[in-house]
Amino acid sequence: MTVFLGWPCPVAPAAPRRAGAGASPSGPSRLLHFQKTIFSTLESDPLFAQSRGGHLPLEESRELTFRRCRRILEHGLARAEDMVQSPLSVLTLITCLGMYDWPLAHRLLLHLLVFGFTIYSSGSERHLEYLPKVFSMEIFGCFAVTEVSHGSNAKGIRTTAHYDPATEEFVLHSPDFEAAKFWVGNMGKTATHAVVFAQLYTPGGHCHGLHSFVVQIRDPRTLLPMPGVMVGDIGKKLGLNGMDNGFAMFHKVRIPRHALLNRTGDVTPEGTYVTPFKDTRQRFRESLGSLSAGRAIIVATSVVNLKLAVSIALRFSATRRQFGPTDEHETPVLEYQLQQWRLLPYLAATFALDHFSKWLFLNLVEFQRGRMGTDRGARQAELGREIHALVSGGKPLASWTAQRGIQECREACGGHGYLAVSRLGDLRNENDPNCTYEGDNNVLLQQTSGYLLGLLENHRQGGGRLESPLRTVDFLEAYPDILARRFTCPSVDGCQDPSVALVAHEWLVCYLLRESAHKLRRERRSGSSDFEARNNSQVYHCRALALAFLELTVVRHFHEHVRQPSVPPALRPVLQRLSALYALWSLSQHTALLYRGGYFSGERAGKMMEDAILDLCSQLKDDAIALVDVIAPPDFVLDSPLARADGELEKQRSGNSVILERSRSSTNTCGPLSSRAATSWRGHRAGPSSPRRRAREARAPSCRNTGRQLRLSCSSPRELDLELSSGQYWKSLQLSEREPAGPAPVCLRAALGAQPQARPGRGRQTHGPKGNLPGHLCLGG
Repeated sequence: MTVFLGWPCPVAPAAPRRAGAGASPSGPSRLLHFQKTIFSTLESDPLFAQSRGGHLPLEESRELTFRRCRRILEHGLARAEDMVQSPLSVLTLITCLGMYDWPLAHRLLLHLLVFGFTIYSSGSERHLEYLPKVFSMEIFGCFAVTEVSHGSNAKGIRTTAHYDPATEEFVLHSPDFEAAKFWVGNMGKTATHAVVFAQLYTPGGHCHGLHSFVVQIRDPRTLLPMPGVMVGDIGKKLGLNGMDNGFAMFHKVRIPRHALLNRTGDVTPEGTYVTPFKDTRQRFRESLGSLSAGRAIIVATSVVNLKLAVSIALRFSATRRQFGPTDEHETPVLEYQLQQWRLLPYLAATFALDHFSKWLFLNLVEFQRGRMGTDRGARQAELGREIHALVSGGKPLASWTAQRGIQECREACGGHGYLAVSRLGDLRNENDPNCTYEGDNNVLLQQTSGYLLGLLENHRQGGGRLESPLRTVDFLEAYPDILARRFTCPSVDGCQDPSVALVAHEWLVCYLLRESAHKLRRERRSGSSDFEARNNSQVYHCRALALAFLELTVVRHFHEHVRQPSVPPALRPVLQRLSALYALWSLSQHTALLYRGGYFSGERAGKMMEDAILDLCSQLKDDAIALVDVIAPPDFVLDSPLARADGELEKQRSGNSVILERSRSSTNTCGPLSSRAATSWRGHRAGPSSPRRRAREARAPSCRNTGRQLRLSCSSPRELDLELSSGQYWKSLQLSEREPAGPAPVCLRAALGAQPQARPGRGRQTHGPKGNLPGHLCLGG
């Protein structure tokens, strides 16, 4: 027996880690070691030699992604005991795989964390038999909530499950095509089982609302549909085509009584419905609790997309030279203020949102542990409401920031950014669904604003203090005093203190909260129903309130984090500049509201904020490449010729087309800050503070084969170690030594469109009956 998120459960014997990976270290370096293990495993396994499968035919792409998913489990990279010891290892695995290929990451995410975790959290001891099969991939799962006619409105789902006491079975039925499950990841070709949400009916026609069931939809050996199940693929999408999204309809499919995941409600053999929840609304929220985990992970995946785009654009900007003071000397585009203003705020947003996403995920884990235990206290219930509000607002903030950032990065790379091989187009398409799945962003923001308005209304009616378990709303206790504040910063330098923007964000949230509450009251007084009043208060009011509240939460936690004693003093200046830049840049998007509400007055305040943003961009310019080297994966994973870690870009002709090719002297490292990444950036020669020049000065003669890190303007040449464990984000500043580089791949396979080479021992491809399904896709043999 092992324990996952507080629930004892048996699991299959853990697969051994890849040979040579070594034992995981303990303490703060565990996740960094795990990240390196993932990257080195991908690079050394021939199955992953051909990068992302988007250029392959649709069926081949999906087949390849499925085989890679299985190989990840064979390598022992997704072990239950690792998830127990460090919940952030789950997030690390998904984000590292996503950097390589998002369809692969999403397949594993949906199978293990959405399908598997829903069985953990929504079922009981009678469902433990599924868990070893999940980890061994004896079965392959999906999560079926959305229907053709209902997505965000989960209460309107029309699939039914009628209980038949004569046979002790549920009869699962889709009344028409509009009730077909749709957009379900993994369902199109490969899922054998699904967690299906349906309206539960007991004898007498009594409906007890939405409940979830474990349903077998295909035979694991042949992948043929089960009787009564119509299942298929929905077709090619704008992106993520290695993921087989599908549909399913059920025609009076009989499933056993114990298929009901019964934590929120159960049915006795005689047909009596029983539930531990007296409040039907609370039971409904609990039944959809798995969606919060999905949304929290979408926050992290959006941040990863932004990381990749920013890494590509900034590395390219450091090598791309255009114009200059003379015709003989061109200037790297990163030296231009306009380029800095376009890109560096997104670099700051990457660091701030990355910290927020991990903080949110860890608190969600704490909540889930209490949820699956016996904690039914008031704090647990309030923690659930607060986390729901944070994930409902965090997903829109992160996915929209990534969406805008990726587009800005694409344009900042000019025509080269429009090349498919740059990967920016793929990132744009693969991030786009983050804005709509697991809840449309604009609809989700209503959950966040509703939470804040409910707190304010309860407080006005004498409901106690304005506070929450995670303290994200505690500042509202000073609500009247905050509204009386005005901008008083005396100088541009003063504006660069992150606390200045933090105070302004608090005022902005209080102002929008007051205006939204007034708008709702006006609508109700005019005769509008509560539904109409809320609907008519979203634009310019509630929507802006929710986004401003999430921005404040991100700003506050990043601001507090970079001042923790665990952050080395030498690093604090650059991290505080990142914190200040993100805070001011976010605030600048609300300038009109700051003036309209009276917080700003006169043109000096707005100009001061703009000058502070530009000044911070200038200060961060020389550290930009070092900061990118912290967040960028190895070249093999990043897979963009515009952003090689050594800064070398060479043109090579292949046939009649020109591609960007890897230099033969390039290196592939798995650390967060590659040694040569900071020392070989051609062309960035802006003067005495040039990163290339400072990197040369930092290199000692004894480090000829290893190199040292790019010198941050605020510290000695050391490696900035991204430690993702709770409490220590930047663990230390330590010297990084590397082994001499080995042979490097000659060119980007994605650019060449190379097909995977045949490998001995792979076996011939077989076909299943009636469907020409590849035999090696079958799960049960």
